[in-house]
Amino acid sequence: MMAEDDGAVRSVLRAFDLLALFTERRRTWAVKDLTAASGLAKTTVLRLVATCEQRGLLWTRPDGRVTVGPGMLRWAQLANTAWQLPEPVRQILRELAEEHGETVNLYVRSTEALVCVAQQEGSRAIRHVGRVGDELPLGCGAAGQVLAGGEGTAVSHGEPEPGASSVAAPVLDADGRLLAALAVTGPTTRFTADAVARLGAGVTDASRRISRIGFGARPE
Repeated sequence: MMAEDDGAVRSVLRAFDLLALFTERRRTWAVKDLTAASGLAKTTVLRLVATCEQRGLLWTRPDGRVTVGPGMLRWAQLANTAWQLPEPVRQILRELAEEHGETVNLYVRSTEALVCVAQQEGSRAIRHVGRVGDELPLGCGAAGQVLAGGEGTAVSHGEPEPGASSVAAPVLDADGRLLAALAVTGPTTRFTADAVARLGAGVTDASRRISRIGFGARPE
């Protein structure tokens, strides 16, 4: 029974890894390319694609290329609804971005990664640009430091890419448990010691205000 359970879990993980290969930059794949990118045997890829198609998660087009399936629309809508921030929280993000001119992101931890669940772009012509839903390795950047170790205000330079810097602070739930990390990110050249001090004060104040309001999946 244990071996059978292990095999089932392995198949599920492989299916998720296969789905993760589909991105905005690569929305369709030929089976041979999926096989090469996944490192799996072609027979395994074909089986996983067929299983995902049964649940609407993948779809094979008439030309034979595989893309995301219509079933994803339901999950996308559900996720958008569940992670829609309260307007007072969104206002705090806007105010922080407007005050400092840098991009503001809200991250949560998902196993060994941090995921951006909200963003407010900065007003500067040269600014950090990311996307809601982007994943970073746990510990990456100031937000990653906060989510990995529960630190207070954290600062990072050169992450998630060279030339980028960030300042982050923890967002707590009503019981004081770490819930998320609020981060301000921009070009390293603008993150001088004085600027980091100002950003640290701003992001800490904003994170405390968000902690008091709360956010997350809406109740049923």
